[in-house]
Amino acid sequence: MKLEKKLVSSGYWLFRWRSYFPIVIILFFIPAMGEYEYVGGSREMTTTWGLFCLIVGLLGLVFRILVVGHTPQNTSGRNTREQIAEVLNTSGWYSVVRHPLYLGNYTMGLGISLFPYSWWMPVIYTFAFALYYERIMIAEEDFLRIKFGDDFEKWSAETPGFFPDFSKWDSPLLNFSFKNILRREYSSLFALIFCFTAFDLVGNYLVVQKPYIVPMWNNLFWTTLAVYLILRTLKRHTQILDVKGR
Repeated sequence: MKLEKKLVSSGYWLFRWRSYFPIVIILFFIPAMGEYEYVGGSREMTTTWGLFCLIVGLLGLVFRILVVGHTPQNTSGRNTREQIAEVLNTSGWYSVVRHPLYLGNYTMGLGISLFPYSWWMPVIYTFAFALYYERIMIAEEDFLRIKFGDDFEKWSAETPGFFPDFSKWDSPLLNFSFKNILRREYSSLFALIFCFTAFDLVGNYLVVQKPYIVPMWNNLFWTTLAVYLILRTLKRHTQILDVKGR
């Protein structure tokens, strides 16, 4: 099998199982948390550092929100069984970068990887992300090339793959839909807060030898959990969050 075909084939396989990538990354957090200490020996400084890491992660989530808020139905989804694309997204954030959602994912994960305050953790995370998602992006572009032909070739030739070129900005075709965000991104917010809360709990236990969660993380966890359960219920059992064409 040619190398290019092998990369595409592995990319399709990784695309199907990409939801489990965070579980793989967690394995790297085990040794990082094993040497965990409070930043500067202070719980307060550690909380401040955690807040900075959260801001980094939220920047990634905000980027995802800006992308998803303008995308049409059956594009930029969470499908895992097969590639789906009713139209080729080339406007909005897709005019400055071909894979904006993965850029958002990377930034969210970067914030989490910074939390243990270990220099090598974000480095390992970055390399792992690059190796994993490069193949997924190759597979996705193979699918789009076959389906959209010259339109894809023209767009891909002009648009960077992962690092945005804001000089190429073209306004999105669809208006921003807040309902679409509520329907599709509530789980991302909860997952982000859950990770920080869990690592804070583990870190505090390793340092003081008893379970403890800093009030900031505790409050954020229960708040986002409530939001998650409400929006999940509305999505599954009502049509309140449905948006025509989204």
